[in-house]
Amino acid sequence: MASETLHPPLRDARQTPPDPQKLEAFMSKMVGDMGAAVSAALVLLGDHLDLYKTLAALGPSTAGELAREAGAAERYVREWLSAQACAGYVNYDPDTDRFHLDPEQAMVFANEESPTFMAGGFDVVAAMFRDEPRISKAFRTGDGVGWHEHHECLFRGTERFFRPGYNAHLVTEWIPSLDGVEARLVKGAKVADVGCGHGASTILMAKAYPNSRFTGFDYHAASVTRAREAAAEAGVDDRVTFEVASAKTFPGDNYDLVTIFDALHDMGDPVGAARHIRQSLAPDGVWMLVEPFANDRLQDNLNPIGRLFYSASTMICTPASLSQEVGLALGAQAGEARLKSVTSTAGFTRFRRAAETPFNLVLEVRP
Repeated sequence: MASETLHPPLRDARQTPPDPQKLEAFMSKMVGDMGAAVSAALVLLGDHLDLYKTLAALGPSTAGELAREAGAAERYVREWLSAQACAGYVNYDPDTDRFHLDPEQAMVFANEESPTFMAGGFDVVAAMFRDEPRISKAFRTGDGVGWHEHHECLFRGTERFFRPGYNAHLVTEWIPSLDGVEARLVKGAKVADVGCGHGASTILMAKAYPNSRFTGFDYHAASVTRAREAAAEAGVDDRVTFEVASAKTFPGDNYDLVTIFDALHDMGDPVGAARHIRQSLAPDGVWMLVEPFANDRLQDNLNPIGRLFYSASTMICTPASLSQEVGLALGAQAGEARLKSVTSTAGFTRFRRAAETPFNLVLEVRP
């Protein structure tokens, strides 16, 4: 009896009569969610075909005018615009039969330098759908799926999704929030950016602090190649180098600053990576750890940001960690307490939240 009291029999939800009002509300939510999901493909179209940028430059336009300027077929463009108007992504004036982006929509869809640019992140969404069969297999076997095993659109999408936040906050807020670090960078410091991907964070720091020297490390060779190209395009390849290396083996020592941006949770052995970082730092060096924003308890992450990051973690981050040694699988919603545990296990003694945004935690870690 005691066991039955503590653990009542589970009820099959399929055999429980639904509440009609709750069902109607849930179906309404599902229609909205499906509309958002199918709209993602159209955002990709608009981004890849420069339809948003062209419409922003033209101002209020008919479908024909936008099609001519963008070099696309009018009938396709009109259907795309109609769907975008339904989604609230563009505006439609029935009196003139013209479509336009308001300033807020243009910042999200048309301006790559905007701190709120989101269109690039839809390549990440595309990667999730493309790689679903592989992740489904991993669910059954328990095996991992390495970062390098995903479709290439994941790599460019990740860079374009995170770069606006770095542009908005890294040099103006995050680095100044670290005790004494900015002064050292201005004077001239030695910096390692671990898990650098396409090098957006590395290049941004190099532009801001020309007296310092930066090395970006990533195990993914194709990303390192692209990072080198981006550094040359930005004119900072005289003070930035990129090398293929893992977080547990990257070369060099006496670094004044080591950074990891949105990558520690993807690693199979984050404790091992943290130990190597500690060994590579100068005695008074600093590790700036930037991770996706998360509270420590699941119930406190049940919100739109949590939905986004838990979903990405299911399809990308957790499989990446499980594909490596140890396979700790922190997940993209690890939270500050688990991250602190990783650093303390690795031998770090000082840990504080230096800054935060709705998307990121910025942590200052010292030996």
